[in-house]
Amino acid sequence: MRKFFNITTPYKFEWGDLSCLSTMINVALVIVFGLIASWVGLAINLMEIVRDLTTNRRINLLIIHLSLVVLNTYFLLIFYGIVR
Repeated sequence: MRKFFNITTPYKFEWGDLSCLSTMINVALVIVFGLIASWVGLAINLMEIVRDLTTNRRINLLIIHLSLVVLNTYFLLIFYGIVR
């Protein structure tokens, strides 16, 4: 695996790792509990956007979190019957 991904340095924790984990948890919750679990993803990603804008300042993570906010909002609109 190290060779395939060209990993030459020891592992170092980054905030992106936590973002990845929170996204995986959000996906699992939506699969298990349905679209109502999108509230969790919406809250997590809004907090991540605040962090992206204040401390992290990485455009790629900001775009990912904005996209996930849109997706979770869309799921909630479907859940509440506003969008079909």
